Amino acid sequence: MNTDFFGELRDKYLQTDFGKGVFLAGVAIGTLAKAQLGDSTEKKIEDAPLFKQINFGKMTLKELKRHIARIPELTKAYRIDYSGMIESLASESGKLILSSGSKELGVDGNFAFTVAFMNSGEYFWGKIFKKKEE
Repeated sequence: MNTDFFGELRDKYLQTDFGKGVFLAGVAIGTLAKAQLGDSTEKKIEDAPLFKQINFGKMTLKELKRHIARIPELTKAYRIDYSGMIESLASESGKLILSSGSKELGVDGNFAFTVAFMNSGEYFWGKIFKKKEE
């Protein structure tokens, strides 16, 4: 798992452990939501059951923790081949959130989560779990 890309991001919120945790949660949950769609190219992310459960822009820390806590259950239910990768990312996210001591997401947290969710494929496959070139 590579999180060096945080050094490229200029947002001060994403330089904190809490911000990184929220962002990684968005990537993990977004990747899981896309996996819920299966191989269908006709379905949109809006069709994913997980997408419909997220209160974008108004999510609380309690709701985010609830979504993260459900990841092992959902990866098992949807039989996702790369479930271990999603779960390890969610685990890292949870550690960062818990170690920060922050109490609420606020505007910055909701924004970071949404950006990560909507760009989860790029971050999950393109940066975090990108295979190193030989």
